[in-house]
Amino acid sequence: MIEKRRFLCILYGSQYGTAQEVAERIGREAKRRHFSTRVLPLDKYKITNLIEQPLVVFVCSTTGQGDPPDNMKMFWRFILKRNLPLDSLENVQFAVLGLGDSSYQKYNFIGKKLFRRLEQLGGSSLLPVGLADEQHELGPDAAIDPWLTKFWARLMYLYPLEPGQTIVSNDILLPSKYSVEYVNSPEVEIINHHTSTKHGEEVFDQTNPFWAKLLVNQRVTAADHFQDVRFVKLDLHGSDFNYSPGDILMIQPENHADSVQEFIESLGLDPDKYFILKQNDPDIPLPSTLPQPCSIYNLVKKYLDIDGIPRRYFFELLSYFAEDEMEKEKFEEFSSTAGQIERYDYCNKVRRTTLEVLQDFRHTAPNIPFEYIFDLIPPLQPRAFSIASSQKVSETEIDILVAVVKYKTKLVKPRRGVCSNWIAIQDPKADPETFLPVWIKLGSFILPPKPEIPIIMVGPGTGIAPFRSFIQERTSQKIGGNYLFFGCRSEKKDYFFQKEWGKLEKLNLLKVFTAFSRDQEDKIYVQHILKKQRVLVWDLLKNQGAYFYISGNANQMPDNVRDAVKEIVQEEAEVSEEEANEYINMLERTKRFQVEAWY
Repeated sequence: MIEKRRFLCILYGSQYGTAQEVAERIGREAKRRHFSTRVLPLDKYKITNLIEQPLVVFVCSTTGQGDPPDNMKMFWRFILKRNLPLDSLENVQFAVLGLGDSSYQKYNFIGKKLFRRLEQLGGSSLLPVGLADEQHELGPDAAIDPWLTKFWARLMYLYPLEPGQTIVSNDILLPSKYSVEYVNSPEVEIINHHTSTKHGEEVFDQTNPFWAKLLVNQRVTAADHFQDVRFVKLDLHGSDFNYSPGDILMIQPENHADSVQEFIESLGLDPDKYFILKQNDPDIPLPSTLPQPCSIYNLVKKYLDIDGIPRRYFFELLSYFAEDEMEKEKFEEFSSTAGQIERYDYCNKVRRTTLEVLQDFRHTAPNIPFEYIFDLIPPLQPRAFSIASSQKVSETEIDILVAVVKYKTKLVKPRRGVCSNWIAIQDPKADPETFLPVWIKLGSFILPPKPEIPIIMVGPGTGIAPFRSFIQERTSQKIGGNYLFFGCRSEKKDYFFQKEWGKLEKLNLLKVFTAFSRDQEDKIYVQHILKKQRVLVWDLLKNQGAYFYISGNANQMPDNVRDAVKEIVQEEAEVSEEEANEYINMLERTKRFQVEAWY
Protein backbone atom coordinates (compact mmCIF):
# COMPACT_ATOMS: atom_id res chain seq x y z
CA MET A 1 0.00 0.00 0.00
CA ILE A 2 2.80 2.40 0.94
CA GLU A 3 4.72 1.63 -2.30
CA LYS A 4 1.69 2.27 -4.48
CA ARG A 5 0.94 5.48 -2.61
CA ARG A 6 4.49 6.76 -3.17
CA PHE A 7 4.36 6.39 -6.95
CA LEU A 8 5.35 9.45 -8.97
CA CYS A 9 4.52 9.63 -12.68
CA ILE A 10 6.64 12.11 -14.64
CA LEU A 11 5.37 13.00 -18.11
CA TYR A 12 7.16 15.27 -20.55
CA GLY A 13 6.64 17.05 -23.84
CA SER A 14 10.04 17.74 -25.36
CA GLN A 15 11.08 18.96 -28.81
CA TYR A 16 14.85 19.30 -28.47
CA GLY A 17 15.58 17.22 -25.38
CA THR A 18 15.62 19.84 -22.60
CA ALA A 19 12.25 18.89 -21.10
CA GLN A 20 13.20 15.21 -21.32
CA GLU A 21 16.45 15.89 -19.47
CA VAL A 22 14.59 17.78 -16.71
CA ALA A 23 11.97 15.00 -16.44
CA GLU A 24 14.72 12.39 -16.09
CA ARG A 25 16.41 14.55 -13.46
CA ILE A 26 13.17 14.64 -11.44
CA GLY A 27 12.99 10.85 -11.84
CA ARG A 28 16.49 10.41 -10.41
CA GLU A 29 15.78 12.74 -7.51
CA ALA A 30 12.55 10.82 -6.85
CA LYS A 31 14.52 7.55 -6.67
CA ARG A 32 16.80 9.12 -4.06
CA ARG A 33 13.65 9.84 -2.04
CA HIS A 34 12.42 6.24 -2.45
CA PHE A 35 9.52 6.99 -4.79
CA SER A 36 8.59 4.39 -7.34
CA THR A 37 8.90 6.40 -10.54
CA ARG A 38 8.05 6.25 -14.24
CA VAL A 39 9.29 8.83 -16.76
CA LEU A 40 7.53 8.90 -20.13
CA PRO A 41 6.92 11.20 -23.11
CA LEU A 42 3.27 12.27 -23.08
CA ASP A 43 2.35 10.49 -26.29
CA LYS A 44 3.66 7.18 -24.90
CA TYR A 45 1.42 7.44 -21.85
CA LYS A 46 -2.05 5.92 -21.88
CA ILE A 47 -4.01 9.04 -21.10
CA THR A 48 -7.04 7.21 -19.71
CA ASN A 49 -4.80 6.13 -16.81
CA LEU A 50 -4.46 9.74 -15.72
CA ILE A 51 -7.68 9.73 -13.69
CA GLU A 52 -6.20 6.99 -11.49
CA GLN A 53 -2.76 8.61 -11.16
CA PRO A 54 -2.50 10.13 -7.68
CA LEU A 55 0.71 12.07 -8.28
CA VAL A 56 1.88 13.50 -11.63
CA VAL A 57 4.53 15.98 -12.75
CA PHE A 58 4.30 17.49 -16.25
CA VAL A 59 7.44 18.98 -17.80
CA CYS A 60 6.50 20.72 -21.05
CA SER A 61 8.29 22.98 -23.48
CA THR A 62 6.63 25.48 -25.80
CA THR A 63 7.73 25.38 -29.44
CA GLY A 64 7.34 27.65 -32.44
CA GLN A 65 4.48 30.10 -31.94
CA GLY A 66 2.93 28.65 -28.79
CA ASP A 67 2.74 25.07 -30.04
CA PRO A 68 3.12 21.80 -28.10
CA PRO A 69 6.16 19.60 -28.81
CA ASP A 70 5.68 16.77 -31.29
CA ASN A 71 5.64 14.07 -28.59
CA MET A 72 2.81 15.85 -26.80
CA LYS A 73 0.43 16.71 -29.64
CA MET A 74 -1.95 13.76 -29.25
CA PHE A 75 -2.16 14.35 -25.50
CA TRP A 76 -2.73 18.07 -26.09
CA ARG A 77 -5.64 17.47 -28.45
CA PHE A 78 -7.22 15.09 -25.95
CA ILE A 79 -6.79 17.19 -22.80
CA LEU A 80 -8.37 20.23 -24.50
CA LYS A 81 -11.53 18.36 -25.53
CA ARG A 82 -14.56 20.32 -24.36
CA ASN A 83 -16.59 17.25 -23.46
CA LEU A 84 -14.24 16.05 -20.71
CA PRO A 85 -16.05 16.00 -17.33
CA LEU A 86 -14.90 18.85 -15.09
CA ASP A 87 -14.30 16.41 -12.20
CA SER A 88 -12.18 14.02 -14.31
CA LEU A 89 -8.99 14.65 -12.33
CA GLU A 90 -10.43 15.23 -8.86
CA ASN A 91 -8.21 12.47 -7.43
CA VAL A 92 -5.04 13.73 -9.12
CA GLN A 93 -2.37 15.88 -7.50
CA PHE A 94 -0.16 17.51 -10.11
CA ALA A 95 2.67 19.92 -10.76
CA VAL A 96 3.57 21.64 -14.04
CA LEU A 97 7.00 22.89 -15.03
CA GLY A 98 7.05 24.86 -18.28
CA LEU A 99 10.14 25.51 -20.40
CA GLY A 100 10.12 28.49 -22.73
CA ASP A 101 11.91 31.46 -24.21
CA SER A 102 10.79 34.96 -23.19
CA SER A 103 11.96 36.43 -26.51
CA TYR A 104 8.90 34.83 -28.14
CA GLN A 105 5.38 36.27 -28.02
CA LYS A 106 3.79 33.15 -26.55
CA TYR A 107 6.34 32.58 -23.79
CA ASN A 108 5.66 29.31 -21.96
CA PHE A 109 2.17 29.18 -23.44
CA ILE A 110 1.88 25.39 -23.18
CA GLY A 111 2.94 25.18 -19.51
CA LYS A 112 0.56 27.97 -18.49
CA LYS A 113 -2.40 26.61 -20.44
CA LEU A 114 -1.85 23.02 -19.28
CA PHE A 115 -1.76 24.17 -15.64
CA ARG A 116 -5.10 26.00 -16.05
CA ARG A 117 -6.67 23.08 -17.90
CA LEU A 118 -5.66 20.52 -15.24
CA GLU A 119 -7.23 22.75 -12.59
CA GLN A 120 -10.39 23.08 -14.72
CA LEU A 121 -10.65 19.29 -14.80
CA GLY A 122 -10.55 19.10 -10.99
CA GLY A 123 -6.86 18.39 -10.43
CA SER A 124 -5.16 19.69 -7.28
CA SER A 125 -1.95 21.62 -7.89
CA LEU A 126 0.93 20.92 -5.52
CA LEU A 127 2.47 24.35 -6.18
CA PRO A 128 2.23 27.18 -8.74
CA VAL A 129 3.31 26.49 -12.31
CA GLY A 130 7.07 26.76 -12.81
CA LEU A 131 8.21 28.91 -15.73
CA ALA A 132 11.77 28.40 -16.89
CA ASP A 133 13.28 30.90 -19.33
CA GLU A 134 15.98 30.08 -21.87
CA GLN A 135 16.88 33.79 -21.98
CA HIS A 136 17.94 33.99 -18.32
CA GLU A 137 21.69 34.47 -17.89
CA LEU A 138 21.80 31.15 -15.99
CA GLY A 139 19.49 29.49 -18.50
CA PRO A 140 16.33 27.58 -17.53
CA ASP A 141 18.02 26.18 -14.39
CA ALA A 142 17.65 29.59 -12.75
CA ALA A 143 13.93 28.82 -12.39
CA ILE A 144 14.06 25.01 -12.38
CA ASP A 145 16.32 24.64 -9.32
CA PRO A 146 14.25 26.77 -6.86
CA TRP A 147 11.01 25.32 -8.22
CA LEU A 148 12.27 21.78 -7.57
CA THR A 149 13.37 22.72 -4.05
CA LYS A 150 9.80 23.81 -3.29
CA PHE A 151 8.38 20.77 -5.07
CA TRP A 152 10.41 18.28 -3.03
CA ALA A 153 9.63 20.10 0.22
CA ARG A 154 5.93 19.86 -0.55
CA LEU A 155 6.10 16.23 -1.66
CA MET A 156 8.12 15.04 1.32
CA TYR A 157 5.62 16.73 3.62
CA LEU A 158 2.71 14.93 1.93
CA TYR A 159 4.56 11.61 1.45
CA PRO A 160 7.08 11.25 4.29
CA LEU A 161 9.70 8.50 4.30
CA GLU A 162 9.17 5.25 6.12
CA PRO A 163 10.77 5.01 9.57
CA GLY A 164 14.48 4.28 9.16
CA GLN A 165 14.62 5.53 5.56
CA THR A 166 16.81 8.47 4.54
CA ILE A 167 17.24 10.36 1.29
CA VAL A 168 20.06 8.81 -0.73
CA SER A 169 22.94 11.32 -0.66
CA ASN A 170 24.09 13.01 -3.87
CA ASP A 171 27.56 11.68 -3.06
CA ILE A 172 26.32 8.20 -3.92
CA LEU A 173 26.21 7.16 -7.58
CA LEU A 174 22.82 5.74 -8.54
CA PRO A 175 22.76 2.43 -10.45
CA SER A 176 22.92 2.72 -14.23
CA LYS A 177 19.70 2.59 -16.29
CA TYR A 178 20.60 -0.81 -17.71
CA SER A 179 22.98 -3.65 -17.01
CA VAL A 180 25.15 -4.99 -19.83
CA GLU A 181 25.94 -8.58 -20.72
CA TYR A 182 28.61 -9.25 -23.33
CA VAL A 183 27.86 -12.03 -25.79
CA ASN A 184 29.66 -13.76 -28.63
CA SER A 185 29.19 -12.24 -32.07
CA PRO A 186 25.87 -13.39 -33.52
CA GLU A 187 26.25 -16.18 -36.06
CA VAL A 188 23.87 -14.38 -38.43
CA GLU A 189 24.61 -10.79 -39.33
CA ILE A 190 22.07 -8.13 -38.43
CA ILE A 191 19.40 -8.23 -41.13
CA ASN A 192 19.71 -5.72 -43.96
CA HIS A 193 16.50 -3.71 -43.84
CA HIS A 194 16.58 -2.96 -47.57
CA THR A 195 15.59 -6.50 -48.38
CA SER A 196 13.78 -7.64 -45.25
CA THR A 197 11.09 -5.00 -44.82
CA LYS A 198 7.60 -6.41 -44.83
CA HIS A 199 4.97 -4.44 -46.64
CA GLY A 200 1.22 -4.32 -46.65
CA GLU A 201 -0.19 -3.35 -43.29
CA GLU A 202 3.15 -2.75 -41.61
CA VAL A 203 3.52 0.53 -39.72
CA PHE A 204 6.78 2.36 -40.29
CA ASP A 205 8.15 4.49 -37.48
CA GLN A 206 11.37 5.09 -35.56
CA THR A 207 11.51 1.50 -34.32
CA ASN A 208 10.82 0.19 -37.83
CA PRO A 209 11.77 2.69 -40.56
CA PHE A 210 11.20 2.17 -44.24
CA TRP A 211 14.44 2.05 -46.20
CA ALA A 212 13.79 4.38 -49.14
CA LYS A 213 16.07 4.30 -52.15
CA LEU A 214 17.88 7.58 -52.81
CA LEU A 215 17.20 8.72 -56.38
CA VAL A 216 18.50 12.30 -56.46
CA ASN A 217 20.86 14.25 -54.18
CA GLN A 218 21.50 17.50 -56.04
CA ARG A 219 22.96 20.78 -54.83
CA VAL A 220 20.53 23.58 -55.72
CA THR A 221 22.54 26.58 -54.54
CA ALA A 222 25.32 28.14 -56.60
CA ALA A 223 28.78 26.64 -56.15
CA ASP A 224 30.07 29.90 -54.70
CA HIS A 225 27.10 30.37 -52.34
CA PHE A 226 27.90 30.17 -48.62
CA GLN A 227 25.34 27.42 -48.02
CA ASP A 228 24.95 24.00 -49.60
CA VAL A 229 21.25 23.17 -50.00
CA ARG A 230 20.26 19.78 -51.43
CA PHE A 231 17.21 18.72 -53.38
CA VAL A 232 16.66 15.10 -52.36
CA LYS A 233 14.28 12.66 -54.06
CA LEU A 234 13.47 9.25 -52.56
CA ASP A 235 11.73 6.19 -53.96
CA LEU A 236 8.76 5.01 -51.86
CA HIS A 237 7.94 1.83 -53.83
CA GLY A 238 6.70 -0.80 -51.39
CA SER A 239 6.08 1.57 -48.49
CA ASP A 240 2.33 2.15 -48.96
CA PHE A 241 2.91 5.62 -47.53
CA ASN A 242 0.03 8.05 -47.73
CA TYR A 243 0.81 11.68 -47.00
CA SER A 244 -0.81 15.07 -47.41
CA PRO A 245 0.62 18.51 -48.18
CA GLY A 246 2.24 19.85 -45.01
CA ASP A 247 3.27 16.43 -43.69
CA ILE A 248 6.78 15.65 -42.48
CA LEU A 249 9.41 13.14 -43.55
CA MET A 250 11.45 11.80 -40.63
CA ILE A 251 15.00 10.56 -41.26
CA GLN A 252 17.16 8.61 -38.80
CA PRO A 253 20.79 9.67 -39.38
CA GLU A 254 24.10 8.06 -38.55
CA ASN A 255 27.16 9.63 -36.94
CA HIS A 256 30.17 10.58 -39.03
CA ALA A 257 32.77 7.84 -39.40
CA ASP A 258 35.58 10.00 -38.00
CA SER A 259 33.51 10.90 -34.91
CA VAL A 260 32.70 7.24 -34.34
CA GLN A 261 36.35 6.25 -34.50
CA GLU A 262 37.46 9.06 -32.19
CA PHE A 263 34.75 8.25 -29.64
CA ILE A 264 35.69 4.57 -29.55
CA GLU A 265 39.35 5.48 -29.08
CA SER A 266 38.64 8.06 -26.35
CA LEU A 267 36.77 5.53 -24.22
CA GLY A 268 39.02 2.60 -25.10
CA LEU A 269 36.14 0.49 -26.43
CA ASP A 270 36.28 -2.65 -28.52
CA PRO A 271 34.11 -1.89 -31.58
CA ASP A 272 33.68 -5.58 -32.48
CA LYS A 273 32.29 -6.58 -29.10
CA TYR A 274 28.59 -7.51 -28.89
CA PHE A 275 26.30 -6.91 -25.92
CA ILE A 276 22.72 -7.16 -24.78
CA LEU A 277 20.98 -4.79 -22.38
CA LYS A 278 18.95 -5.87 -19.36
CA GLN A 279 16.68 -3.85 -17.12
CA ASN A 280 18.19 -2.59 -13.89
CA ASP A 281 14.92 -0.96 -12.90
CA PRO A 282 11.44 -2.27 -13.74
CA ASP A 283 10.26 1.33 -14.17
CA ILE A 284 12.78 2.00 -16.97
CA PRO A 285 12.00 0.09 -20.19
CA LEU A 286 14.73 -1.04 -22.56
CA PRO A 287 15.30 1.25 -25.58
CA SER A 288 12.96 0.19 -28.36
CA THR A 289 15.22 1.25 -31.25
CA LEU A 290 18.32 -0.70 -30.19
CA PRO A 291 18.78 -4.20 -31.67
CA GLN A 292 19.60 -7.05 -29.28
CA PRO A 293 22.39 -8.07 -29.49
CA CYS A 294 24.21 -4.98 -30.74
CA SER A 295 27.85 -4.33 -31.52
CA ILE A 296 29.60 -1.43 -29.81
CA TYR A 297 30.47 -0.06 -33.24
CA ASN A 298 26.80 0.02 -34.32
CA LEU A 299 25.79 1.54 -30.98
CA VAL A 300 28.18 4.46 -31.47
CA LYS A 301 27.49 4.86 -35.19
CA LYS A 302 23.70 4.69 -35.15
CA TYR A 303 22.29 5.15 -31.67
CA LEU A 304 24.34 7.59 -29.51
CA ASP A 305 24.27 11.36 -29.97
CA ILE A 306 28.04 11.75 -29.65
CA ASP A 307 28.10 15.01 -31.63
CA GLY A 308 25.34 16.66 -29.61
CA ILE A 309 26.02 19.39 -27.04
CA PRO A 310 26.21 17.81 -23.55
CA ARG A 311 23.77 18.93 -20.90
CA ARG A 312 24.16 19.57 -17.21
CA TYR A 313 23.67 15.98 -16.01
CA PHE A 314 26.45 14.81 -18.32
CA PHE A 315 28.95 16.67 -16.15
CA GLU A 316 27.30 15.60 -12.91
CA LEU A 317 27.69 11.97 -13.92
CA LEU A 318 31.28 12.45 -15.10
CA SER A 319 32.20 13.80 -11.66
CA TYR A 320 31.63 10.33 -10.17
CA PHE A 321 34.20 8.79 -12.52
CA ALA A 322 36.89 11.47 -12.32
CA GLU A 323 40.10 10.54 -10.53
CA ASP A 324 41.95 13.67 -11.59
CA GLU A 325 41.10 16.35 -9.01
CA MET A 326 41.15 19.26 -11.46
CA GLU A 327 38.78 17.48 -13.85
CA LYS A 328 36.48 16.50 -10.98
CA GLU A 329 36.38 20.13 -9.79
CA LYS A 330 35.45 21.34 -13.25
CA PHE A 331 32.67 18.74 -13.61
CA GLU A 332 31.21 19.76 -10.25
CA GLU A 333 31.31 23.42 -11.27
CA PHE A 334 29.56 22.74 -14.60
CA SER A 335 26.84 20.70 -12.87
CA SER A 336 26.14 23.32 -10.18
CA THR A 337 23.56 26.09 -10.49
CA ALA A 338 26.26 28.73 -10.05
CA GLY A 339 28.36 27.21 -12.82
CA GLN A 340 25.80 27.43 -15.61
CA ILE A 341 27.31 30.53 -17.23
CA GLU A 342 30.71 28.81 -17.35
CA ARG A 343 29.12 25.65 -18.78
CA TYR A 344 27.24 27.70 -21.38
CA ASP A 345 30.44 29.49 -22.43
CA TYR A 346 32.36 26.22 -22.64
CA CYS A 347 29.70 24.15 -24.42
CA ASN A 348 26.75 25.99 -25.91
CA LYS A 349 28.38 29.23 -27.02
CA VAL A 350 30.91 27.45 -29.24
CA ARG A 351 28.74 24.34 -29.84
CA ARG A 352 31.26 21.96 -28.27
CA THR A 353 30.19 18.33 -28.70
CA THR A 354 30.05 15.44 -26.26
CA LEU A 355 32.95 13.82 -28.10
CA GLU A 356 35.06 16.96 -27.84
CA VAL A 357 34.38 17.26 -24.11
CA LEU A 358 35.51 13.66 -23.58
CA GLN A 359 38.64 14.44 -25.58
CA ASP A 360 39.29 17.54 -23.46
CA PHE A 361 38.93 15.56 -20.22
CA ARG A 362 41.08 12.68 -21.37
CA HIS A 363 41.90 11.42 -17.85
CA THR A 364 38.24 10.73 -17.03
CA ALA A 365 36.97 9.35 -20.37
CA PRO A 366 38.62 5.89 -20.07
CA ASN A 367 37.16 5.50 -16.54
CA ILE A 368 33.53 5.57 -17.67
CA PRO A 369 31.92 2.14 -17.15
CA PHE A 370 30.35 1.01 -20.41
CA GLU A 371 26.90 0.49 -18.85
CA TYR A 372 26.79 4.20 -17.86
CA ILE A 373 27.15 5.34 -21.47
CA PHE A 374 23.35 5.02 -21.76
CA ASP A 375 22.91 7.40 -18.81
CA LEU A 376 25.62 9.74 -20.06
CA ILE A 377 24.69 10.16 -23.73
CA PRO A 378 21.14 10.51 -25.10
CA PRO A 379 20.00 8.57 -28.16
CA LEU A 380 20.59 10.01 -31.61
CA GLN A 381 17.28 11.59 -32.58
CA PRO A 382 15.60 11.53 -36.01
CA ARG A 383 15.40 14.77 -37.97
CA ALA A 384 12.25 16.23 -39.50
CA PHE A 385 12.00 17.61 -43.05
CA SER A 386 8.96 19.26 -44.60
CA ILE A 387 7.80 17.25 -47.60
CA ALA A 388 8.31 19.31 -50.77
CA SER A 389 6.12 17.27 -53.14
CA SER A 390 2.52 16.19 -53.61
CA GLN A 391 1.48 12.57 -53.86
CA LYS A 392 -1.02 13.62 -56.52
CA VAL A 393 1.93 14.47 -58.78
CA SER A 394 4.16 11.50 -57.92
CA GLU A 395 2.67 8.54 -56.06
CA THR A 396 5.89 6.66 -55.35
CA GLU A 397 8.46 9.45 -54.95
CA ILE A 398 8.96 12.06 -52.26
CA ASP A 399 11.04 15.26 -52.27
CA ILE A 400 12.69 17.30 -49.51
CA LEU A 401 15.08 20.26 -49.27
CA VAL A 402 18.09 19.80 -46.98
CA ALA A 403 20.19 22.76 -45.85
CA VAL A 404 23.62 21.32 -45.01
CA VAL A 405 24.56 22.74 -41.60
CA LYS A 406 28.22 23.72 -41.43
CA TYR A 407 29.67 26.83 -39.79
CA LYS A 408 32.64 28.14 -37.83
CA THR A 409 32.96 29.02 -34.15
CA LYS A 410 36.06 29.73 -32.08
CA LEU A 411 36.84 26.03 -32.18
CA VAL A 412 39.23 24.78 -34.85
CA LYS A 413 36.86 22.25 -36.40
CA PRO A 414 33.80 23.58 -38.24
CA ARG A 415 30.48 22.72 -36.60
CA ARG A 416 28.38 20.37 -38.71
CA GLY A 417 24.84 19.07 -38.49
CA VAL A 418 24.78 15.31 -38.06
CA CYS A 419 21.87 14.49 -40.36
CA SER A 420 22.34 17.10 -43.10
CA ASN A 421 26.03 16.30 -43.54
CA TRP A 422 25.30 12.57 -43.49
CA ILE A 423 22.72 13.04 -46.26
CA ALA A 424 25.09 15.28 -48.23
CA ILE A 425 27.72 12.53 -48.60
CA GLN A 426 25.22 9.97 -49.93
CA ASP A 427 25.81 9.65 -53.68
CA PRO A 428 23.23 7.68 -55.68
CA LYS A 429 25.34 8.12 -58.83
CA ALA A 430 28.32 6.36 -57.26
CA ASP A 431 26.14 3.81 -55.48
CA PRO A 432 22.65 3.34 -56.96
CA GLU A 433 21.79 1.06 -54.01
CA THR A 434 21.82 3.88 -51.43
CA PHE A 435 18.94 3.79 -48.93
CA LEU A 436 17.80 6.11 -46.12
CA PRO A 437 15.66 5.04 -43.11
CA VAL A 438 12.47 7.14 -43.18
CA TRP A 439 8.88 7.37 -42.01
CA ILE A 440 6.02 9.88 -42.34
CA LYS A 441 4.73 12.09 -39.57
CA LEU A 442 1.56 14.16 -39.60
CA GLY A 443 2.33 17.84 -40.14
CA SER A 444 0.67 20.83 -38.52
CA PHE A 445 -0.36 22.63 -41.72
CA ILE A 446 -3.93 22.19 -42.96
CA LEU A 447 -5.11 23.31 -46.39
CA PRO A 448 -8.46 25.16 -46.70
CA PRO A 449 -11.58 22.95 -46.65
CA LYS A 450 -12.65 24.26 -50.07
CA PRO A 451 -10.21 24.36 -53.02
CA GLU A 452 -11.50 27.73 -54.27
CA ILE A 453 -10.25 29.45 -51.10
CA PRO A 454 -6.98 31.25 -51.92
CA ILE A 455 -3.78 30.68 -49.97
CA ILE A 456 -0.99 33.10 -49.03
CA MET A 457 2.34 31.36 -48.40
CA VAL A 458 5.34 33.06 -46.81
CA GLY A 459 8.40 30.81 -46.99
CA PRO A 460 11.92 32.26 -47.12
CA GLY A 461 14.85 29.91 -47.74
CA THR A 462 14.09 26.21 -47.21
CA GLY A 463 10.81 27.33 -45.65
CA ILE A 464 9.51 27.08 -49.20
CA ALA A 465 9.55 23.25 -49.00
CA PRO A 466 6.01 22.61 -47.68
CA PHE A 467 4.62 25.24 -50.03
CA ARG A 468 5.94 23.35 -53.03
CA SER A 469 3.73 20.47 -51.84
CA PHE A 470 0.78 22.90 -51.54
CA ILE A 471 1.40 24.34 -54.98
CA GLN A 472 1.83 20.95 -56.66
CA GLU A 473 -1.32 19.62 -54.94
CA ARG A 474 -3.50 22.52 -56.07
CA THR A 475 -2.07 23.31 -59.51
CA SER A 476 -2.15 19.63 -60.56
CA GLN A 477 -5.94 20.03 -60.21
CA LYS A 478 -5.88 23.42 -61.99
CA ILE A 479 -6.68 25.22 -58.73
CA GLY A 480 -5.47 28.83 -58.75
CA GLY A 481 -5.45 31.45 -56.01
CA ASN A 482 -1.92 30.58 -54.89
CA TYR A 483 0.19 33.52 -53.69
CA LEU A 484 3.81 32.82 -52.71
CA PHE A 485 6.11 35.26 -50.90
CA PHE A 486 9.63 33.89 -51.15
CA GLY A 487 12.84 35.34 -49.79
CA CYS A 488 16.49 34.38 -50.24
CA ARG A 489 19.87 36.10 -50.49
CA SER A 490 20.28 36.28 -54.25
CA GLU A 491 18.17 35.54 -57.32
CA LYS A 492 21.18 33.91 -58.97
CA LYS A 493 22.36 31.80 -56.04
CA ASP A 494 19.53 30.39 -53.91
CA TYR A 495 16.19 30.95 -55.64
CA PHE A 496 14.69 27.47 -55.29
CA PHE A 497 12.26 26.08 -57.92
CA GLN A 498 12.43 29.29 -59.99
CA LYS A 499 11.73 27.54 -63.31
CA GLU A 500 8.74 25.66 -61.88
CA TRP A 501 7.20 28.87 -60.58
CA GLY A 502 7.72 30.61 -63.91
CA LYS A 503 5.74 27.93 -65.79
CA LEU A 504 2.88 28.07 -63.29
CA GLU A 505 2.76 31.87 -63.40
CA LYS A 506 2.34 31.73 -67.17
CA LEU A 507 -0.68 29.46 -66.61
CA ASN A 508 -2.11 31.97 -64.07
CA LEU A 509 -2.10 29.28 -61.39
CA LEU A 510 0.51 30.98 -59.19
CA LYS A 511 1.67 34.48 -58.30
CA VAL A 512 5.17 34.84 -56.81
CA PHE A 513 6.53 37.85 -54.90
CA THR A 514 10.27 37.73 -54.21
CA ALA A 515 12.64 39.36 -51.73
CA PHE A 516 16.34 39.04 -52.56
CA SER A 517 18.01 40.43 -49.45
CA ARG A 518 21.56 40.84 -50.81
CA ASP A 519 20.95 41.83 -54.44
CA GLN A 520 20.85 45.55 -53.58
CA GLU A 521 22.32 47.88 -50.99
CA ASP A 522 19.29 47.83 -48.67
CA LYS A 523 18.25 44.45 -47.33
CA ILE A 524 14.77 43.42 -48.43
CA TYR A 525 12.90 40.65 -46.62
CA VAL A 526 9.55 38.94 -47.10
CA GLN A 527 7.83 41.21 -44.55
CA HIS A 528 8.77 44.25 -46.65
CA ILE A 529 7.28 42.70 -49.79
CA LEU A 530 4.13 41.77 -47.88
CA LYS A 531 3.64 45.39 -46.83
CA LYS A 532 4.15 46.53 -50.44
CA GLN A 533 1.31 44.19 -51.40
CA ARG A 534 -0.90 45.35 -48.52
CA VAL A 535 -3.98 46.02 -50.67
CA LEU A 536 -3.84 42.54 -52.24
CA VAL A 537 -3.15 40.81 -48.90
CA TRP A 538 -6.02 42.58 -47.16
CA ASP A 539 -8.42 41.85 -50.03
CA LEU A 540 -7.49 38.15 -49.93
CA LEU A 541 -7.95 37.95 -46.16
CA LYS A 542 -11.07 40.07 -45.76
CA ASN A 543 -13.04 39.50 -48.93
CA GLN A 544 -11.87 36.07 -50.13
CA GLY A 545 -11.35 34.24 -46.83
CA ALA A 546 -7.72 33.38 -47.66
CA TYR A 547 -5.59 31.13 -45.49
CA PHE A 548 -2.21 32.56 -44.45
CA TYR A 549 0.84 30.32 -43.91
CA ILE A 550 4.35 30.99 -42.59
CA SER A 551 7.20 28.47 -42.79
CA GLY A 552 10.88 28.81 -41.98
CA ASN A 553 13.42 29.61 -39.29
CA ALA A 554 11.85 30.41 -35.92
CA ASN A 555 14.41 33.03 -34.95
CA GLN A 556 12.78 36.35 -35.93
CA MET A 557 11.05 35.80 -39.26
CA PRO A 558 7.63 34.51 -38.02
CA ASP A 559 7.24 37.43 -35.59
CA ASN A 560 8.36 39.93 -38.24
CA VAL A 561 5.83 38.54 -40.72
CA ARG A 562 3.07 38.57 -38.12
CA ASP A 563 3.87 42.20 -37.31
CA ALA A 564 3.69 43.03 -41.02
CA VAL A 565 0.24 41.44 -41.27
CA LYS A 566 -0.85 43.31 -38.15
CA GLU A 567 0.31 46.59 -39.74
CA ILE A 568 -1.59 45.74 -42.93
CA VAL A 569 -4.79 45.06 -40.96
CA GLN A 570 -4.37 48.26 -38.95
CA GLU A 571 -3.90 50.46 -42.00
CA GLU A 572 -6.30 48.82 -44.46
CA ALA A 573 -9.11 48.21 -41.98
CA GLU A 574 -8.37 51.46 -40.11
CA VAL A 575 -8.41 49.80 -36.69
CA SER A 576 -6.26 49.99 -33.55
CA GLU A 577 -3.24 47.78 -32.88
CA GLU A 578 -5.27 45.87 -30.30
CA GLU A 579 -8.09 45.23 -32.79
CA ALA A 580 -5.60 44.14 -35.44
CA ASN A 581 -4.06 41.70 -32.94
CA GLU A 582 -7.48 40.30 -32.13
CA TYR A 583 -8.19 39.87 -35.85
CA ILE A 584 -5.01 37.78 -36.28
CA ASN A 585 -5.89 35.81 -33.13
CA MET A 586 -9.24 35.04 -34.73
CA LEU A 587 -7.46 33.86 -37.88
CA GLU A 588 -5.27 31.59 -35.73
CA ARG A 589 -8.24 30.13 -33.86
CA THR A 590 -9.98 29.29 -37.15
CA LYS A 591 -6.78 27.83 -38.68
CA ARG A 592 -6.61 30.63 -41.26
CA PHE A 593 -3.23 31.76 -39.90
CA GLN A 594 -0.79 28.88 -39.49
CA VAL A 595 2.91 28.83 -38.64
CA GLU A 596 5.48 26.05 -38.91
CA ALA A 597 8.84 27.22 -37.62
CA TRP A 598 12.03 25.52 -36.50
CA TYR A 599 15.29 26.50 -34.81
